[in-house]
Amino acid sequence: MDKFTYVAMPMRVVFGANSIGQLAAEVERLGARRSLLISTPGRASMVREVSRGLQVAGVFDQAVMHTPIAQVEAARAMAKSLKADCCIAVGGGSTIGFGKAIALSSALPVLAVPTTYSGSEMTTIWGVSEGGAKKTGRDAKVLPKCVIYDPLLTLDLPVSTSSASGMNAIAHCCEALYAHDGNPLVSLVAEEGIRALGVALPVIAQAPRDLEARTSALYGSWLAGLSISTTGNAIHHKLCHVLGGFGLPHAETHSIVLPHAMAYNAAAAPEAMRRIGRALGAAHAPIGLWELEQRLGLPMRLADIGMKEADLERAARIAVQAPYPNPRPVEFVAVLELLHNAYEGKKPT
Repeated sequence: MDKFTYVAMPMRVVFGANSIGQLAAEVERLGARRSLLISTPGRASMVREVSRGLQVAGVFDQAVMHTPIAQVEAARAMAKSLKADCCIAVGGGSTIGFGKAIALSSALPVLAVPTTYSGSEMTTIWGVSEGGAKKTGRDAKVLPKCVIYDPLLTLDLPVSTSSASGMNAIAHCCEALYAHDGNPLVSLVAEEGIRALGVALPVIAQAPRDLEARTSALYGSWLAGLSISTTGNAIHHKLCHVLGGFGLPHAETHSIVLPHAMAYNAAAAPEAMRRIGRALGAAHAPIGLWELEQRLGLPMRLADIGMKEADLERAARIAVQAPYPNPRPVEFVAVLELLHNAYEGKKPT
């Protein structure tokens, strides 16, 4: 066994059906009295429901994808003007990203209530978009102090969103398995996350309100976020961060790129591919991922979600200019081929 370093993130997790009922107690545990609730416009009614019994300073319900700097500054200004002492983010990665952006500049504690499978709530990773580019970083102060996982809050999540978000979570696990700073514990967590999500997502596609499947998927997404909480990202996440700057939807981009990024690294990371394949019950990891996405009815081509073929070369050049550590060298011609394959939705080879 190789030498490794493992850092455990300070995190309190409350998991299970009806656990949202503990929200007020968890806010009190933080010593907070003036909570700022954060959501997307579509989650406003859910936020009102879960916040009963809380001392709410205000609600910011304008969270949007990719955390644009203008909206982030508006949220920060609201938190300051209301003298909020806690941010409660109820929603997916976009909403939790706004909580993190506020914490980054103010050190307000964040309490996350995930309603998708993004895994953002488990990491110190933050991102803000400005001028057509997305800047990301890591900072311990953006890590939520507490996460409440209640699968009941995911029962109405549309199948398409559930599937794409779940594949985004699987992507976290896949890259953790070959991260340059990985370790045996993370590998166990990541493989189990892929297994749980791989079993749950096809059930959800057929029976969206199956509580057992929703619970398993939320469990898998927790493990997915945990798997990248202390490990670095590689070519897959780099490309998705770059493509986010072109305005593509986050989860769908991760889903489409994932099999092709795995094919890119397959020969350079055989043990990771073996574990991914084992978790999915597939002989070939990239093909297993691609076929899972087909079964889920997800979009398979970047062309289907708004990417322009003329922009592929620029995206490839941005990705190779400052690449993340990766098992295989990140080279322009090969990365451009990867993007073309993802653009056309080709079956990985």
